[in-house]
Amino acid sequence: MLFWIFMLVSDLVIPLTMIGFGRLFLTQAPKNINATFGYRTAMSMKNKDTWEFAHKYCGKLWFRSGLILLPLSVIPLLFVLNKDITTVANVGLIVAAVQLVPLIGSIFPTEAALKKTFDQYGMRR
Repeated sequence: MLFWIFMLVSDLVIPLTMIGFGRLFLTQAPKNINATFGYRTAMSMKNKDTWEFAHKYCGKLWFRSGLILLPLSVIPLLFVLNKDITTVANVGLIVAAVQLVPLIGSIFPTEAALKKTFDQYGMRR
């Protein structure tokens, strides 16, 4: 049972992080364009406008995805409650791998929105 609780808590880290940072980025981007914290791609770092747009867009995706992932992460683990450690571990790893898809996949729609809204120099179209 302890391992199941550990796996549950571990599998909730990504959705809760997405909800927290999504909410943060929705309301405010990091004040300065930097290479250590925030949504950092070549396009998002062109200027303050692209920086703020990217954070707001990605923040909305992360917040919504995190809210969806939260219950979807708990449900599979409920099916393996009181099962052996190997089964719990395998289900927990699959859940974590599935969570990475919207976490990392959010880059593609965010970059598409940046390219649609801004030209290659970061000026609004």
